[in-house]
Amino acid sequence: MAKKKITRKELLKTPDEFLTFSAKAANFISAHLRQIKYVGVGIVVIAVGYMGIYSYLRYLNKNGQNAYNKAYYTLMEEMKPKPNPDNLRESEELFRKVIDDYGLSKAARLAVPQVAYLKFLDKQYDEAIALYRKFLEEVSGDTEYESLANLALANCFEAKGDLRTAIDTLLLVVKAPENPFTETARLSLARLYRLDGQPEKAKEILEKFVESYPESPFLPFAKAHL
Repeated sequence: MAKKKITRKELLKTPDEFLTFSAKAANFISAHLRQIKYVGVGIVVIAVGYMGIYSYLRYLNKNGQNAYNKAYYTLMEEMKPKPNPDNLRESEELFRKVIDDYGLSKAARLAVPQVAYLKFLDKQYDEAIALYRKFLEEVSGDTEYESLANLALANCFEAKGDLRTAIDTLLLVVKAPENPFTETARLSLARLYRLDGQPEKAKEILEKFVESYPESPFLPFAKAHL
C-alpha cells in the first residue's frame, strides 16, 4: 500500500524540528539560569586564572633570561687561562640569583649547571657533583642534556681521583641511543682506561672508534694513541 503523502497544509502544522529544539533549549536555560550563571562565572574565573599564570610565567621567563644573560656574559669575560677569582664569584652570585629569583623560569634550569661548573673551577667537586646530579634529574628523558651532564660529572669524578666512577659515568654516555656526544665520550673513556691501568680496554675503545667513525675529525688523535 502506498504511503500517504503529507499535504502542504499538514506540513505547515508540523512543528519545525529546529524551532522545537530551540524552544526546548530556551526553556532549559530559563529553568536553569542560576546554575548556568555559576558555570559561566566559573569559566571566566578559570580563564582569568589561566591568563594570569600565563602572564606571570612570561614575566618570569623574560626577566629570568635577562638575568641569565648578564651572568653568562660575566662568566665569558673570564674564560681565560688565569681567571679572576672575584669575577668568577660574581658570576656564581648572578647565576644563583637566576635560580633564587626566577626559579620557575626556563633560564633557572640552565643556571644550575653553570653554578656547578663554577664550583668545579673552584675545585669544590662534591658541590659541583651535587648540582650536576640535580640538573640531571631535571632533564631526565632529554638525551642530549643528560649526556652533557654525565660528561661534566665524569670530569668531576676524574678530578677527585675517582676514575672508576668516572668510567662508569662515561659508559652511560657511550650507550645512550642517537647521542651526538658519543665520539667525545669514547675518547675520554679510552684515556681514563689508560689512567686506570687498563690499556687493553683503552685499545679496544680506540679500535672501535676508528672503525665506527672513519670521517671523524678526531680520527688522527685516536690512531695516534693506538
